[in-house]
Amino acid sequence: MSKMRLILISCFMAMLVGCAVDSAADKPNFIVIFTDDQGYNDLSCFGSKKIKTPHIDSIAKDGRKFTSFYVASPVCSPSRAALLTGCYPKRIGMEKHVIFPANKHGMHKDEVTIADLLHDNGYATACVGKWHLGHEKPFLPTSQGFDCYFGIPYSNDMSHPDNKKKPRGIKSDDLWKDQKTDLLWNTPLMIDEEIAELPVNQRTITRRYTNKAIDFVKASKDKPFFLYLPHSMPHIPLYVPDDFYDPDPANAYTNVIEHIDTEVGRLLQTVTELGLDENTYIIFTTDNGPWLPFKNHGGSALPLRDGKGTTYEGGQRVPCVMKGPGIPAGSETAEIMTTMDLLPTIAKLAGVELKTRGEIDGIDASQLMLGAEKSPRNEFVYYSSRGELNGLRQGDFKLRIAKPRKKRGQKGPIGAATVELYNLKNDISEKANLAEKMPEKVKVLKARMVELDQEISKAIRPRGQVE
Repeated sequence: MSKMRLILISCFMAMLVGCAVDSAADKPNFIVIFTDDQGYNDLSCFGSKKIKTPHIDSIAKDGRKFTSFYVASPVCSPSRAALLTGCYPKRIGMEKHVIFPANKHGMHKDEVTIADLLHDNGYATACVGKWHLGHEKPFLPTSQGFDCYFGIPYSNDMSHPDNKKKPRGIKSDDLWKDQKTDLLWNTPLMIDEEIAELPVNQRTITRRYTNKAIDFVKASKDKPFFLYLPHSMPHIPLYVPDDFYDPDPANAYTNVIEHIDTEVGRLLQTVTELGLDENTYIIFTTDNGPWLPFKNHGGSALPLRDGKGTTYEGGQRVPCVMKGPGIPAGSETAEIMTTMDLLPTIAKLAGVELKTRGEIDGIDASQLMLGAEKSPRNEFVYYSSRGELNGLRQGDFKLRIAKPRKKRGQKGPIGAATVELYNLKNDISEKANLAEKMPEKVKVLKARMVELDQEISKAIRPRGQVE
């Protein structure tokens, strides 16, 4: 081969490598921050008068605020499955409440997650935080598209290995007053597929999550990356580092949210200092509404009705802010969007083909993120914490048909289902039941609700199970 031909081939190969680098550099990064049990009203940009969240608020200031953003379940595990797979939990067999330490099931490893899609297209991927989609090896983040994992595999009030070793009968205020009680919970910290700390120091876990997240961003700054940062807090029990601790239990929840905000600020600062802010989408939201029975250890969903575990708006309508390339600063939308829409939306923004295990329920909402006035989604189905069909939102109207919850210690039947119809545009707090005044609307929405549920139910994919 002639010397000139070798030179030409070398130049061509160098050009191809250069194009590949440029192509990778052009792909946007994605950071999804997902808190636990944080209410609609628990950010100052969503109306809180007590909690100060300047760093999270800055995401809204520099980007877009979503005031009709929904999660697909009012409890942890199903909600997280929906975010990562773009599916109603029922479609993938994950609708039956949360996973406990003694359980042997989890989200099936063949489901395609956001991490799978991006990893297969050259992205570095990391999960840092609470997982809660199965703690057996086949269900851990490293089996679901993530290069690495650092975090608690389930809720921070659960104990390894069977949930039996945990404090009982201690009031939340007393747990807060003695922060060393975090070691009473035999809650594990995992690195990849192994338990690295047992019990985990929960007082420092929010900060340690952030440290690991920052390390990952720094290590991945020269290639596209996806960081999924699901914080364990403010799920009870609540803990913070000594240097951030307010001993007054009346301020416990506020203290924890403001600590999370500070840590979000550290991550945002890192992204800016590395020059990545112009090419990074940052999404902040939460898995379900606040755990109201815990009072000063739970948050607020006001002006929404009720909270975690319910299919009223306070259970599944959550605060959400996003910023990134093309998202108009200081903008706001009341159009419907859900966590299920993140998978197809991220795929579109990343320019990757949307390959999934089967049908999904998410819709590409990238144009809504980027400032469009209308959402491609006009409907949302409400399922209870155990997967029962409870309602439908279509446009401004919401139909809810659900049996009352059984109270602790209650015996006998719980009563018939109530039929409720609300105009959420005029009645965000779900106070004025219009069902008797608008029977035809009830009939139409009920038929559509059943139709959508039947479509989801006809080809349910099984969850994973180990013996």
